[in-house]
Amino acid sequence: MMPATQIPTVADQNRALGLSTFAFAVCFAVWTIFAIIGIEIKAELGLNDTQFGLLVGMPILTGSLTRLFLGVWADQYGGRLVLPLTMLVSAVATFLLSYAETYLPMLVAALCLGLAGGCFAVGVAYVSKWYPQEKQGMALGFFGMGNVGAAVTKFTAPFVMVALGWTAVAQIWAVIMGATAIIFFLFAKDDPEHAARKISGAKPKSLKQQLEPLRNQQVWRFSLYYFFVFGAFVALALWLPKYLMGVYGLDIKMAGILAATFSVSASLFRAYGGILSDKYGARKVMYATFGISLLCLFMLSYPATDYVIHGIKGDISFSTSMGLVPFVLTIFVLGFVMSLGKAAVYKHIPVYYPGHVGAVGGLVGMVGGLGGFILPIVFGAVSDLTGIWTSCFMVLFALVGIALAWMHVAVRQMEQKASGVDARSLPEFPELAEIHEEKFHGQVPSKILEDWRPEDKDFWKNVGEPIARRNLYISIPALLLAFAVWMVWSMVVAKLPLIGFDYSTDQLFWLAALPGLSGATLRIFYSFMVPIFGGRLWTTLSTFSLLIPAFGIGYAVQNPDTPYFIFLVLALLCGFGGGNFASSMSNISFFFPKARKGNAMALNAGLGNLGVSVMQFLIPIVITVSVFGALGGEPISTSEGEPLWLQNAGFIWIPFIIVSGLLAWFGMSDIADAKASFAEQAVIFQRKHNWIMCWLYTGTFGSFIGFSAGLPLLAKSEFPDVNVLQYVFLGPLVGAVSRAATGWVSDKWGGARVTFWVFAAMMLGVVGVIYFLNQNSFVGFLAMFIFMFFITGVGNASTFQMIPVIMRQEVSRLMPELSDADRTRQAEKESAAIVGFTSAIAAYGAFFIPKSFGSSIAVTGSPMAALWGFLIFYASCAALTWFVYVRKGGTLHDIERGKAPQTVPA
Repeated sequence: MMPATQIPTVADQNRALGLSTFAFAVCFAVWTIFAIIGIEIKAELGLNDTQFGLLVGMPILTGSLTRLFLGVWADQYGGRLVLPLTMLVSAVATFLLSYAETYLPMLVAALCLGLAGGCFAVGVAYVSKWYPQEKQGMALGFFGMGNVGAAVTKFTAPFVMVALGWTAVAQIWAVIMGATAIIFFLFAKDDPEHAARKISGAKPKSLKQQLEPLRNQQVWRFSLYYFFVFGAFVALALWLPKYLMGVYGLDIKMAGILAATFSVSASLFRAYGGILSDKYGARKVMYATFGISLLCLFMLSYPATDYVIHGIKGDISFSTSMGLVPFVLTIFVLGFVMSLGKAAVYKHIPVYYPGHVGAVGGLVGMVGGLGGFILPIVFGAVSDLTGIWTSCFMVLFALVGIALAWMHVAVRQMEQKASGVDARSLPEFPELAEIHEEKFHGQVPSKILEDWRPEDKDFWKNVGEPIARRNLYISIPALLLAFAVWMVWSMVVAKLPLIGFDYSTDQLFWLAALPGLSGATLRIFYSFMVPIFGGRLWTTLSTFSLLIPAFGIGYAVQNPDTPYFIFLVLALLCGFGGGNFASSMSNISFFFPKARKGNAMALNAGLGNLGVSVMQFLIPIVITVSVFGALGGEPISTSEGEPLWLQNAGFIWIPFIIVSGLLAWFGMSDIADAKASFAEQAVIFQRKHNWIMCWLYTGTFGSFIGFSAGLPLLAKSEFPDVNVLQYVFLGPLVGAVSRAATGWVSDKWGGARVTFWVFAAMMLGVVGVIYFLNQNSFVGFLAMFIFMFFITGVGNASTFQMIPVIMRQEVSRLMPELSDADRTRQAEKESAAIVGFTSAIAAYGAFFIPKSFGSSIAVTGSPMAALWGFLIFYASCAALTWFVYVRKGGTLHDIERGKAPQTVPA
């Protein structure tokens, strides 16, 4: 912590930061020198991958292990002295490396050269003492930009090595480092803390006192973060030139230049990461770092693969691989988020441990640096063991997954602590600002809502409504994208035959139906996830999961040789979008009071359902133009010779998914009272009304989503001379809008009464479809389906309005021992779980309806059998609604007519 007796001027701060950053860049350039010269040494000495990995990693080992003690010495003796001395020793070792001729002397020289990497801990301890706490994230982030030295080496060293040999590279780099050490010592000043000790004669803290914080688990957790964001950065900086040469056949100069794009992005943006950490909080930056890294590494991990499937008509072959341009773009993004993460990790240290920055920063840097030593060896060993180039990215994918899981568990424990009496003792990070505010009125909204009382009118007006609306407005576009990805196959399958995919009608109906099968199954699990993980985290993860099928479709449809099996898998993966509805509706149901719950859920579901119509309207447009240029791939000519970019059906959603996922993470909230385990929610399986509502909601939403999936192919099959894709989007559009616009009807007249008349109208709609099919009238056929879509929207809202009303009665009847407040909370939890579970069961309509049409056509040559089956089903739904809920004596008869109050008080 900066002494109050000596406040540095801005000029002094800039001098310290500028000199330190330049010195660190030179150190880093030397520290990673083996990434370039190691390739020629490997060829010269005939080393295998493991030996090469050991040589490349040896400097990293020294630089890592010495960071702890160098950081402590910087605290004790001042960075102005320790930093140039360390650089001079490393410069001598680098120069002597040029005279080594065998493997063992090179290992020894590399070991001593690695002291250059230890300079980081010295710089952190030195720079942090010049800046106040609120600016240390920026300062340390700017200092960390010295990582760009790795890019300098990759850009320049290949050309020097080609012209003069690897020994010249070592000698030139050594001279530059020695000169920099002298310049730093001459022009730098003692840091304020060290200068104050000189004046007062006070002794620095002992080694034991400096190392005291290292017993805290938190320090080791920070170290794991840095093991990934920095250690993996160093490892990839060393490994990428060799990877690019081996996978893409580049020469050393081009491999060095392209690998430098990763080093540049992982270095220059570190200052920006510090600024973001100062402004928004290091925790948020770390979540973004780990989440995006997980996605990038998943894409990079998939190996180039040739598939041969022994088909009925002969072998079917196709290949999957990531091209050079997508690879470079992906590692650039990976480097960018890692640079943000490096700054965020070191933002924590001076805040939590202001008196031990050298020791804690040294340990964290040591463990991170060890990642740069261990990981290249692991990369080499795994490469030798598996023979797969992308195995290095598989290792990092597992590593970041572990780091993300540990961090989230620790954050949840911290948030629980923050709700206690000792909340004000926590460090005042930006993301914890709400802890240090009053409970209500004017505070910064917390991501964890410990006190949530939407039925309290004063609370709702002053605190609750803005938060609830914000969560609703973020949830709607996320759900819209989920529906778009879920149903995208309903449009893609209609175009596959035009670009050379020879599939039968039944096979195409299977592709349209499978997303419904997987989406419905996933909904069963998703319906319980919000109370377990929190709506904010689960919405973020489930939204980002849509990237997997979006990318997969975009790549698969570009090759007519892609086998049918791969399309089946991608169709199943689109079910991620279908699963999202259950968790989204469950989450939103917690935020609103009962008087507004019906309308809020109708808006969320109705505008989310709009994704189907948006997709069916947008896809026919975007597949006719080159939206993404060269990045999107070349078009495929149709049988009529027209170019078609069918890959855009997948790629078009990617930027919107990324933005929506980030909005969910940074903008949504969790409700503490909404937490519940699976066992607590599983009580709904004992509630008879859960199963009754599953049947009824299948009749409304199951029809909406099933007709959305099956109508394009059914219309094209029955009216081949009509360009049906220009019109079929109207049905889902009307259904979605009607759901969003008619929620108030059920709130006013009662969900059960509205639902009964919905099923009566659905029966009339089916009769109309049968009639116009017999008349071969496309206009009448489409009009009847649009009518049924409108009715399903009304029914979707009315059935969901029924659920919380029913459960308020049931919980009071079954659990009379609970207090009024506990009965309310129990009813809300059970209602949310039933909403999710019924939506899961109803979503099977997206499978059974298209499959029923396909099977009916395959067996009888007509969809009439399926339509008569639907008519009988709607009749059963109407009868069940009347008998259980609407008739005199039914569960909701008196309530909906105002003759009886709801049992659980508002």
